[in-house]
Amino acid sequence: MYLFKNIYQLDQYLQAFRATNTRVGFVPTMGALHLGHLSLIEASNTQNELTVCSIFVNPTQFNEGSDLEKYPRTPGLDLALLAAAHCDVVFMPHVDEIYPPGVKLDSPIPPKALVQGMEGQFRPGHFEGVVQVVKRLLDIVQPSSLYMGQKDYQQAAIIGWMLDYTQLATELVVCPILREKNGLAMSSRNVRLDPAIRPKAVLLHETLLRVKEKIGTLSPRELQDWALEQLDKPHFRPEYFDIVDGLSLQPLNKIGENDFAVACTAVWAGEVRLIDNMILQKPE
Repeated sequence: MYLFKNIYQLDQYLQAFRATNTRVGFVPTMGALHLGHLSLIEASNTQNELTVCSIFVNPTQFNEGSDLEKYPRTPGLDLALLAAAHCDVVFMPHVDEIYPPGVKLDSPIPPKALVQGMEGQFRPGHFEGVVQVVKRLLDIVQPSSLYMGQKDYQQAAIIGWMLDYTQLATELVVCPILREKNGLAMSSRNVRLDPAIRPKAVLLHETLLRVKEKIGTLSPRELQDWALEQLDKPHFRPEYFDIVDGLSLQPLNKIGENDFAVACTAVWAGEVRLIDNMILQKPE
């Protein structure tokens, strides 16, 4: 496994690789890796001749400075996990490498319809920062395929829009959510959960499962109201539970036979904010 910390050395390596090979897979991360991230590495390894993983805690997607400071950083462990997962290349740049001082980087601004609901409602500017850094990293790596997790559903949908908008020659591959044994979605934030609260955080997944079972018996609005009531328990505070179209991210008033319906939620578990989602229905 090769580790690069500047663009020039990474570019030289990739140019030499592309002289005799074609497919490069790319997994962007902010570190604090877990099995969910490693599943993206595995998916890339099976579909490409080279897998590149970036570790970069992007400051432009944090709307709270304290959240940026608290974000877990475990570079030594991350590198060991990536080596064991047979990742080929790790790109671990400094902030000035991604955002050179005095240089204005062009980045598309996602439409309000995609960013104003769900996460965007509570994290203003977050997705603009995500689009900015992913576009920058894609310009650097120029991969054949980009691998992202379904857990950040709204993020993946917005990056899908960005790829279409910019017409970049990169395919987006969205991989399923990996869960702990009790159903809790794997997340870098899980390490910050209060040990007394963590076993109860399965509440999110259980609520999503129950909502999926109730499709057809209640309207989306009724399902949302029911879910919010279920999630409002001691130590838990729901921010939202929305049922949206899987592509446009717009709220659904009803769920028809061929609708693409996704339920997305964010809940505070003690002092830690968790997100989760579930595809309720998808056209065949």
